[in-house]
Amino acid sequence: MYKALIFIGMLVLSGCSPSGEDPTRALSPEDVSLGFFNAIYVDRDVNQALPYVSPDLAEVITHYYIASAVQRHVLGLSMTEVKLSIDEINIDFFRKFTDDVDVVVKMEGLKGGQPWKDNRTIKLVRKGNSWMIDKIMTEKGRIDK
Repeated sequence: MYKALIFIGMLVLSGCSPSGEDPTRALSPEDVSLGFFNAIYVDRDVNQALPYVSPDLAEVITHYYIASAVQRHVLGLSMTEVKLSIDEINIDFFRKFTDDVDVVVKMEGLKGGQPWKDNRTIKLVRKGNSWMIDKIMTEKGRIDK
């Protein structure tokens, strides 16, 4: 009986978290991708995008300082009123066994005031328990950043 009480007590204590959320919950590649693009295209905040990218990419992004410059020079596409979704991801079943993944983010919005649809492909790498964007893949007619 004594062991059962200790076990129940351990279960109750392990379920407590100060923020109410599981602090070990790692974001999926989809969450990281959408978080980054949302920060750049919707919230237009470069600092908000930094937690989603590798240190090398963070250095490039902070060089441009403002979201519109990151859109133009790093992602090669300036848009407003953007709606984001995941178009494609090259892993699913084997997610636990891979350390890198390509994600295609679909963007719909306005480019120069006109409706526009476009995709951007990014490469994410696993660092420990979390994913981060490591590279913006080259699109047609663009130089890789």
